Amino acid sequence: MAQPSPAAALPSRRQATRERILHSAARSIRTRGPAGVGVLEIMHEAGLTHGGFYAHFRSKDDLVAAAITAMFEEGRNRFFARTAGKQGIEALRAWVDAYVSPSHRDNPGGGCALAALTSDAARLEAPARAAFDDGLRGIVARFVSYLPVHDGFDAEGFAMAMLSEMAGAVALARATTDPALSDRVLDSARASLQARLAQAAP
Repeated sequence: MAQPSPAAALPSRRQATRERILHSAARSIRTRGPAGVGVLEIMHEAGLTHGGFYAHFRSKDDLVAAAITAMFEEGRNRFFARTAGKQGIEALRAWVDAYVSPSHRDNPGGGCALAALTSDAARLEAPARAAFDDGLRGIVARFVSYLPVHDGFDAEGFAMAMLSEMAGAVALARATTDPALSDRVLDSARASLQARLAQAAP
């Protein structure tokens, strides 16, 4: 079998390097917020030198916007992995159980962009805010595609309300220092969301 030429392999290596940087930046954004992202630190975490940064991104703002897009893509992949083999309301119920959970609360570095960025999004630069808006719209559209269609049911409004409660519950559960209160926040929100999904079933 013919081996790929060095020129053909270059874009693949370049893309792999870019993805390493984005992965490090996404984790940093989730755990420390966009303001806590430092280019030198991100490059170090990715095992790269600072000088290579500008071969992939124009600026820190460019990196943050791209990392937020990557965060939403990672979330989409987790959604499909968790709901594989399930349809409609059943898929959404499985996702609510996974999302509004202690494991998600306790893993901010690998969690959902919505829960991580809710308090920071309004202070982001324009490109990052646009990436956040696009990610939110994508999640809403995905939820709508799993909801039933019938007269008098506002699927988009229902999806937005669900997402607001899901992300808010996880963010609030992370914010409190009382473990019992944190668990109660998650339990109450999960029960409320599951009850609403049951009512939405045709």
